Amino acid sequence: MAENGPLHHAITRRRLLGAAGVGTLALTAPSWAQTTINLPLPGGPGTRPITTDFPQKGQMILQRTRPPLLETPFEVFDKSVFTPNDQFYVRWHWAVIPTDIDIGKFSLRVRGHVNQTLSLSLNDIVHGLPSVQLAAVNQCSGNSRGFFQPRVPGGEWANGAMGNALWMGVRLKDVLDKAGVKPGAVQVRLTGLDEPVVAEAPHFMKALDIDHARDGEVMIAYAMNGEQLPLVNGFPLRLVVPGWYATYWVKMLNDIEVLNVPDTNYWTKVAYTIPDTPHASIKPGETDVKMVPINRMVPRSFVTNIASGHSVKAAAPTTLRGIAFGGDCGVASVEYSVDHGQNWRQTQLGKDEGKYGFRQWQTQFTLPSPGKYSLLTRCTNNNGVAQPDTPNWNPAGFMRNVVESVEVIAV
Repeated sequence: MAENGPLHHAITRRRLLGAAGVGTLALTAPSWAQTTINLPLPGGPGTRPITTDFPQKGQMILQRTRPPLLETPFEVFDKSVFTPNDQFYVRWHWAVIPTDIDIGKFSLRVRGHVNQTLSLSLNDIVHGLPSVQLAAVNQCSGNSRGFFQPRVPGGEWANGAMGNALWMGVRLKDVLDKAGVKPGAVQVRLTGLDEPVVAEAPHFMKALDIDHARDGEVMIAYAMNGEQLPLVNGFPLRLVVPGWYATYWVKMLNDIEVLNVPDTNYWTKVAYTIPDTPHASIKPGETDVKMVPINRMVPRSFVTNIASGHSVKAAAPTTLRGIAFGGDCGVASVEYSVDHGQNWRQTQLGKDEGKYGFRQWQTQFTLPSPGKYSLLTRCTNNNGVAQPDTPNWNPAGFMRNVVESVEVIAV
């Protein structure tokens, strides 16, 4: 995590507050979708609408309007290692989210098992604490859920519920130290401004163990890719938990509570749990399985310049490129295969932007004769963990990271 370094796109803290302080940012419901996109999901739908009607957003795949679920079109990932803000995916749990934020009145509370309760303005955070920056992948726990077979309920994402950004903000540790964490603290619970649609439903909140919260990597971000956070991506503040699934990346963060007992709220204890098994995988219908909260991400790799069904020239060199990430650590290697995994060849890795971010890769391959081929890609991370050959299954549709396959036709 770099401190006070130049951003990928230049930004200053004065510029950030100046831009955000002009007024409030409005969120309006989309009026209609502009066009459609074909999806390869085995259980459907075969197409989804493309919308451009959300504020600060370009073309996005529309899953749902309330609460907003917007998927990044996959061709976006071929353009840059950093996912542009206006096409960064969006996922909310509750439909009641602020339609505008007045930063002059906004505050972040820090309370609970601390020496002093704090109420920090955005100015206090941006100007009063050291700024840091970090490249990190934000990925929904259910990214690629639409490929689970048998099908499971939930948002039927393809592979676009993820994105990589250069985040700028302050360390959660520095905020906690400013309040003074008392001995005996065990967890930190974080809450945002979104609210449930009915009073009896549980507010969305997540908890981190105290040592994790104070590891110096978890941060409170106020900017991504050199610009302020878009409203639907968590403006004005969101948590960044590098290497962990996005359920912990609380948006519109406004409350931090230090606990001296383990958190038992619904979103920590019940929701977002996975089987305590290899690859979080069980057989459909299997019961009496120990469940644990989802946590660290696992390695993945994708081809970005060739889509399934496309044709390439036989007996001629073809460029193959894509992205990979190691999950909770860096990328050690990305391999590809054109013979159903019998032989694997190394690709060339691009610039390392940080162990938690996307890593671009590229190679050339030649298909010997006309016919149908499967291009497989496999990432191995710096901990020696590789993508599995077979897909996992669990009833929540979490943590898919099987070796990806792109079907091509050599002509």
